[in-house]
Amino acid sequence: MSGTQAWGFTDDRGAQSGAARAPGRVVAYVRAGAALYDLGVTPVAVYGSGHDGDVYDPAKAGVLEAVGVPYLGPGRGLDEAVLRELRPDVVVDVTYDGKSPYALDAALVERLGVPLVALSVGGELDLPAILDRFAALAAGLRVTGPVDVGPVVTGPMDVSPADADPVVPGPRAANPVVVGSDAVGPEIVTPVTVSPAVGPGQGAALAEFEAAEAALREAAARSALGVLALSGAGPDQVHLARPQAWPELAWLAGLGVRLLDPGPGPGANWLTTGWEHAAGLRPDLVLFDNRDHATPPYALPGGVRLAPWNPETPPSAAAYARFFRDLAEALAP
Repeated sequence: MSGTQAWGFTDDRGAQSGAARAPGRVVAYVRAGAALYDLGVTPVAVYGSGHDGDVYDPAKAGVLEAVGVPYLGPGRGLDEAVLRELRPDVVVDVTYDGKSPYALDAALVERLGVPLVALSVGGELDLPAILDRFAALAAGLRVTGPVDVGPVVTGPMDVSPADADPVVPGPRAANPVVVGSDAVGPEIVTPVTVSPAVGPGQGAALAEFEAAEAALREAAARSALGVLALSGAGPDQVHLARPQAWPELAWLAGLGVRLLDPGPGPGANWLTTGWEHAAGLRPDLVLFDNRDHATPPYALPGGVRLAPWNPETPPSAAAYARFFRDLAEALAP
C-alpha cells in the first residue's frame, strides 16, 4: 500500500486493490454479503449467481432481506446503470478457481473503475482459512457511522442462463466493523445501523463456533450414522458431493462425521448420477441442498434422516456455528 492509500487488500486471485479511504459502499455476491454482514459490514446491495432468480433465495438471504439490503438479481445480468447509481466503492465476489469472480463479469466492474475483491471458497483452502480471509477483509473495511443501503431497485433484472454449480461449497473472525457512507440524495432508503467498530460481537461468534465444533465432535463420536451430502437435480438425477473437495465437508470429516464418498466416476466435486445410486450407498442421514434451484430428495430408502445443507453457507464463524449445531442435533440418537 502506498503512502497515499488508506486502504489496500490483495484478494485470492492475487489482485491488489487500493484506495485513498476505506471503502464505505460495498456491493457483494449474496454469499459474500451475508458473511460480511455477520462480520459487521452491511452491503449497500447484493446480487445472485446464474442459479438465482429475480428475488432472494431464502437459503442464501440470511438476514439481508430482513434488514433491507436490496437484491439486484443474477450477477451476470446486472445492469451497469443500476450499479453506477449505487455508487459502490468496492465489489466483493467469491472465486472457486482462484482466477475469476464466480457470479459476475469482471469487465463490468472494470468499467465502473472500482476495486473488485474475490475471495476463495474453493478446495485450495480449508474452512478456517476461508473464514480468516473474510474476517480480514471485513476488518479492513473500517469506517464510522451508519450505512445507507442504497437506492431501492424496482423491477426484475435480466436473468442469465444458469451457470455451473459452485465447486464447493476459515476461524477466526476479527472484530466487527462498521460501514459508513458520505453519500446523500433522495433515493437513499433509511440507514441501517450496524455493530460498533470495536466490540465483543466477533469474539462471541468465535467462541460459539468453537463450542459448536466441540458439540459436533462429541455428537459424531457417539454416532455411527453414514452421512451423504447431495444436491437434487430432478426426479431422475442427483449430484453427490465428494467430501474432500468441499472445505466444509472435509472439515466435518475431520471432526469425526462419517461422510460417504459417492465412488468413482466423472466430476471432481460432484458425481452426477441417478437416485438409485444414492440409495445404494445406504446413507443414514442425507444433507440435502436447500437452495431454491435444487430439488427435494427423491427415491431414498425409508428411515433415512434428512437435514438441510446450504452449499453456499456464508463464510463467517456465526453462520458455520449454526450449521454445526444443527448437524450435531441431526446426528443425535
